[in-house]
Amino acid sequence: MNKSFARLQWDSRSEQAVSKAGHLIKTSILSGFGKPSKERNKLILGDNLEIFSNLLAEYETKFDLIYIDPPFLTGKQYRARIGRNEDSRRPEKWAVKRVYQDTWRDGADYLDMLYPRLKIMHHLLAPTGTLYLHLDWHASAYARVLLDEVFGRDRLLNEIIWVYHGPSPIRSAFNRKHDTILVYTKSSEYTFNVDDVRIPYSPSTLKTFASSTKAGFGKVPNLEQGKVPEDWWYFPVVARLHNERTGYPTQKPEALMERIILASSNPGDLIGDFFCGSGTTLSVAQRHGRKWIGCDSVPLAIMTAYRRLLLMDKRPEIELYQTSAYPTNNTFHPEADLQIVGKSATILLKGIRGGTIIPFPECINIIEVDWNFDGQIFSSQDQSVRGWRDDDLKMTLSHTYEKTGAYQVVVRCSDQEGSSGTLEFDVLIE
Repeated sequence: MNKSFARLQWDSRSEQAVSKAGHLIKTSILSGFGKPSKERNKLILGDNLEIFSNLLAEYETKFDLIYIDPPFLTGKQYRARIGRNEDSRRPEKWAVKRVYQDTWRDGADYLDMLYPRLKIMHHLLAPTGTLYLHLDWHASAYARVLLDEVFGRDRLLNEIIWVYHGPSPIRSAFNRKHDTILVYTKSSEYTFNVDDVRIPYSPSTLKTFASSTKAGFGKVPNLEQGKVPEDWWYFPVVARLHNERTGYPTQKPEALMERIILASSNPGDLIGDFFCGSGTTLSVAQRHGRKWIGCDSVPLAIMTAYRRLLLMDKRPEIELYQTSAYPTNNTFHPEADLQIVGKSATILLKGIRGGTIIPFPECINIIEVDWNFDGQIFSSQDQSVRGWRDDDLKMTLSHTYEKTGAYQVVVRCSDQEGSSGTLEFDVLIE
């Protein structure tokens, strides 16, 4: 444990590492495009404390960057929008689903959650790794004292303030419109790609230097190269970014994550997000050539992140897991027809039975087919995915077999509520 001039104490504090029994169950594979990789990205459903106990053996000191956006100690219950084509001005009419509660018995209960996870993430970080912890005014002060203990006070790299605009009901104080991101490094050797995150100088600065040779008190910056951002960042919240909205609560903007990933990792590095929510970190990491592992305890979060990754121009290779403590999330039954013509097979999804409050077909977001199921792990070989603003979803998927023989075909569908259902066919290609 690193020494710090202050120590946070609460009644239930324990220094004993918390371990949770259980193991990871691989549920499916997404092969992606291009040549298969030996090391696939991992998307995991489950409590991250249980997941950590499974990751440590293989991934201790392997993560180059960890970003986490945990509960904020707000005392609120969060809901996701699951309806389609709703009037954004009438939230009382939205179809919503409860996804998680940021409620705790007291502050000590919250710290009992956060502290052991920070200690384990310190073990998971590479010697040159960096941790970004995203919170707000509710808990950031407590978290900083904990991080000083775990990492050492001298390992604080930045306290970043993310500033944003938006309506507020507050009338008895200044509107609270910023989050705090605490940045700690594992050692004095760490990644910081300064040239990858430079931003243009403001027009007023350019005008000032153009009009006076004395504007910089003798210092002349490289105006074409741009400047390193300060430790306060303005990015619009996702509610104002129509093209990014997934409907999942507390979603963070891609530009925010892009700056973090470009600054503190390199192509090929391994990034972890253990409260991954809607998958912003994972999709930005994928787009910039990083490897990643993401997890969340909410089925709708995992399904939202998975859908987001499926909608990328170049789909990644993914292994999906869930902890043994989580039940299989199959809550409805797809109904489909299978047509065989020669060596070609076509699946037509016709409906579902049970498990959703939204009518078919609007409820279905993803249709996947494993055309040659091995009896163990579902391999997503063919997909139809509804875009975030699309009304229609292709209900047919086809495949041409190269060889004759008997095959087992499995269809998997996922709905707006984060649930799924499967259907199996036996196919004979003659």
